Amino acid sequence: MGRYNALKEAVWEANMEIPNRNLALYTWGNVSQIDRKAGVFAIKPSGVPYEKLQIEDIVVVDMDGEVVDGTLRPSSDMPTHLVLYKAFEKIGGITHTHSPHAVAWAQACKPVPVFGTTHADHSHLPIPCTPMMSREQVTGDYEYETGLLITRVFEQIDPVEQPMVLVAGHGPFAWGKDAATSVYNAVVLDEICKMAWITLSVNPAAEQLPDYLTDKHYQRKHGPNAYYGQKH
Repeated sequence: MGRYNALKEAVWEANMEIPNRNLALYTWGNVSQIDRKAGVFAIKPSGVPYEKLQIEDIVVVDMDGEVVDGTLRPSSDMPTHLVLYKAFEKIGGITHTHSPHAVAWAQACKPVPVFGTTHADHSHLPIPCTPMMSREQVTGDYEYETGLLITRVFEQIDPVEQPMVLVAGHGPFAWGKDAATSVYNAVVLDEICKMAWITLSVNPAAEQLPDYLTDKHYQRKHGPNAYYGQKH
């Protein structure tokens, strides 16, 4: 068994959740997971359809972005993942998709307000949207600059408290403690975007949930005295 087999299997399983959860078509997404002790992360290879993806296809790169295990090229979004892993030291997995409802908000260049308790259960903060990238950023090291763009938005936001972001004109990124959790957050992100869109369709003047209700739902799942779910 290879040194990175467990890591590659976890990342393969997470990537297979993208089509299983209807998050993306064809090759429109990727998931990674980091092993911080080993100083590497595994990520989907570029352009390989999910129905053809095998565990051995998963690529492992070091923190300089150099391939250390695998024969295929890593996802073209790998530099974005790399920037986020370096900036957000408490995260362990990242998912990027082109899920339709999240992309719609990204294309509208709008953050997603906390309209209801479904959103508040996962974050007490609006889902931020980055500024549109400049011509210089796009013509430079595009994927690296995408990562920097996200980190600038989070200079005043805790990425643990808000594990989701929209990149203007592009699409969503989500993260978590591992690859599987990042996919879960990507699913939640798209569903929240869908609910928010429907909310504004029903009532264009809809307002954010009151802070006291937002905080209640967030704290009961994530606070020091959380009581949602089972104790282990």
